[in-house]
Amino acid sequence: MSKKIKGVKTPSRRKFFKAAAVTSAAAAATVAMPNIAFGAPKTLKMQAAWPSGANIFFEMAGDYAKMVSDMSGGELKIDLQPVGSVVKTGEIGQAVSSGVLDMGHWVTAYWYGKNAAASLFGTGPSYGMSSQEVMGWMEYGGGRKLYDETLAKVGFDYIGFFHMPMPAQPFGWFKKNVTKVSDVKGMKYRTVGLATNVLTAMGMVVRQLPGGEIQPAMKTGLIEAAEFNNPTSDSQFGMQDVSKHYHLGSFHQSQEMFEIPVNKKTFNGLSPAHQAILKNAAYAANTDNYFKALVRYSADLSKLMNQHKVNVYQTSDEILAQQLKGWDKVIGDFNKKDPFFKKIVDSQKKYAKRVMKYLLMNQPNYKLAYENEFGSIAKVKI
Repeated sequence: MSKKIKGVKTPSRRKFFKAAAVTSAAAAATVAMPNIAFGAPKTLKMQAAWPSGANIFFEMAGDYAKMVSDMSGGELKIDLQPVGSVVKTGEIGQAVSSGVLDMGHWVTAYWYGKNAAASLFGTGPSYGMSSQEVMGWMEYGGGRKLYDETLAKVGFDYIGFFHMPMPAQPFGWFKKNVTKVSDVKGMKYRTVGLATNVLTAMGMVVRQLPGGEIQPAMKTGLIEAAEFNNPTSDSQFGMQDVSKHYHLGSFHQSQEMFEIPVNKKTFNGLSPAHQAILKNAAYAANTDNYFKALVRYSADLSKLMNQHKVNVYQTSDEILAQQLKGWDKVIGDFNKKDPFFKKIVDSQKKYAKRVMKYLLMNQPNYKLAYENEFGSIAKVKI
C-alpha cells in the first residue's frame, strides 16, 4: 500500500482507469482508420484506334482502363476516347509523344510507315512462334531493348506496354474458295504492315485501307479480297454481306498484340505504385482479353456459319508455303539494306530456335485429341 506524498496530488484509481480507457480507444481508432490523404483522382487521356460501341477492340481497351481504376482504388483513371476523337489513327504515336494524349491503344503496324521494323513487334515472320511467344521474346528474349531503340529511331518519346496475344489472323474474305497460289495472283487485296510486302511478293495487288473502309471497298470492287483480324471484328464490319468465303489461319499476320504507348513525362510523374499499376494491368488484361477472345471469336464464327451461311475454310498448305517464301524474300531484302532491322530479326530467330524446339516437341497433337472426340475438324458443326 503506497503512502500519499505531501505536495503531490495523486490521481484517484477511478480517474486513472478512465484515462487509460480513453487512450486505448484513441489508439484503436488510429489502427482502424489510418491517416490517408484522399486527393482528386489522377486521370490520363487515352485515344484508341478503334470506334466505340459494339467493337471488341475498344471493349478490350476499356477492360484495361477498368483494371487500372480497380487496382488503384479509383485514384488513377483512364479517360478512354474512340478513334478520331482527338487525332487520326496514324497520329496517335506522335500525339502521345508530344503530350497531346497521355496514352494510346493501337498496334505497332500502324507506325510501320515510319520504320518497317515496327512490324517486327507484332506482325513479323513467325519462325514457329505465335503471339504468345513473341510477347515472351519481348520481355525475356531481348525484344524490349530493341523495341525501345526502334521508338528512339522514329522519334517516339513514350513507354510502351503490350497486351492481348491475338490468335493468328484469318487470310480473309474472298469471292470464292481459293486453294492455289494461282487463285490469288493479281488479286486486289487489303492488309497492313509488312504483310503488304509479303503478299505483294506472292503476286497479289495490295492496298492498305483503314478497318472502316474495308467492307465498302469490297462492295464497290476497289478490292476483291480482304483481311482485318478475327470473326468478331470482321462480322461487326459486315464482311459477311460482301463475301461468303472466309479463310482462317494465315502467316501474313500470325502473331499480333495491342501496344499501349504512355507519354514518358506523364509516366515518370506518377508514383511508383501507379507506374506499376499501368504495367501490371496490361499483364492482367493480356490474360483476360485472350480468354474473352477465344469465347467471342468462336461464338461469332458459329453465327457466320449458321446464320449467315458463310463457308469457312482453313487456308491451304500451298498458299501458306508461298507466304513463307514471301517472308523469306522480304526479310532478306530488308536485312541487306538495314542492319538494325537485321539485328531485330536475328534476336527473334535466336529466341525462336531454342524456345520453339522445346514447345513444338513438347506439345502433343491437340488436333488428334479434338478429332478423337468430335470427328473431322472440317465437318464439325459449332
